[in-house]
Amino acid sequence: MGYQFIHLDSFSRKPDAQGRGTDFIFAEASRKPNASVHVSNPSPPVLVHGVGVETVQELHDSAVASATVEVKGGKSRKIRQDQKTVHTVVASHPYTMDEIRADPTKRREAEEWERRTVAWLRDQYGDDLKSVIRHEDESHWHIHAYILPLSDPALKAARYHPGMTAKRAVMDAGPIAGEDQKALGKRADAQYKTAMRQWQDSYHEAVAIPSGLTRLGPQRRRLSRDEWQREQVQAKALQKTVQRARKVKADGEAYIGRTKADAAKIAANAATMRETAQKSTVAALALQDRARNDQVHARAALADAARYSGWAGRLRAVWDGLRKSKLAERIRSELKGEIDRWRDVAQTAERKLLEAERQRYETEQKARAAQDAAFRAGVERDRLRSMLSPVAAQSTPELSPAPRLALKPNFTKKGKRDA
Repeated sequence: MGYQFIHLDSFSRKPDAQGRGTDFIFAEASRKPNASVHVSNPSPPVLVHGVGVETVQELHDSAVASATVEVKGGKSRKIRQDQKTVHTVVASHPYTMDEIRADPTKRREAEEWERRTVAWLRDQYGDDLKSVIRHEDESHWHIHAYILPLSDPALKAARYHPGMTAKRAVMDAGPIAGEDQKALGKRADAQYKTAMRQWQDSYHEAVAIPSGLTRLGPQRRRLSRDEWQREQVQAKALQKTVQRARKVKADGEAYIGRTKADAAKIAANAATMRETAQKSTVAALALQDRARNDQVHARAALADAARYSGWAGRLRAVWDGLRKSKLAERIRSELKGEIDRWRDVAQTAERKLLEAERQRYETEQKARAAQDAAFRAGVERDRLRSMLSPVAAQSTPELSPAPRLALKPNFTKKGKRDA
């Protein structure tokens, strides 16, 4: 693989010492002939994010035409030609275009690096990031990002430069006790370098580490070939470790999600079963009441019928003067059927009573089983969550959002530009 490369710069309408102004950088990005002499075979840029370069230039020129800055006396005036109004970021992948065209695996790695880089840029600049394009007509796969400070009436792009912002903050605060102007300048320069290192570190954590890239190249540190190769192997191993940690975290979260869903389903089933059990219990109690009432009525009917059955019934009939009466015979005949019917009702009521008791017992058992299952699922979910917490905490910084640099409005005077 290789090492990371990312660079930032801001431009004004007035060209700098190299002849680069906003018109030039937009023309160079669009591959206009007068600005593409450094490319042997220019080809149109590939839009990766946002709007095209021509649209960005239109937005910029329109904003510049109306931008003003307040001066002494409360008056306002048009912004100066040398005020920087466009901020750019260039990021390049170590693979050459020939390597990427010849190897699908390397193309996928470069595309994944590009997606991470765009995500990092969006986190750094938010809605002010208007466009990201890719150039494929040079030696290496690389992208250009264009950021416009449209929310600032003065259209100051220097606010996006972390080094210049940090330096300006020191200079505005003034010297500390016993510090002369020269010492103040040295301290401001030190803050400039610190802020730029932090900006590079932020990109390294968010993009370079998961892409298998080192922080610095071999020449900056004067490494031998063997040392550089060992460092590349370490970077590749770190990339695989990060990928495994991400997979473990993703698998664990997926399992927790499934466990939560299962627990919720069990809890819902338990609730349904409890409701069913409650309804069944109510129905069983009502059936019990009806069965008891049927028993009472049946016993009363049997008691009444007993008065006219057997020898005692006959004597009772004689006593009542009904023994030879056709009416008495008919009553006895009718009572026999009524006795049988009430006996059947009583037996049926007893069977229903027993069945209701059995149903209520079974539904209560099922409800208790469902509650126990839901409790066990919750315990298992908590156990898995406690197991996965150390993995998430020990994962590399890439698994957490990259730190976003706090950028403050920059000074209006011409300052040192990041090389």
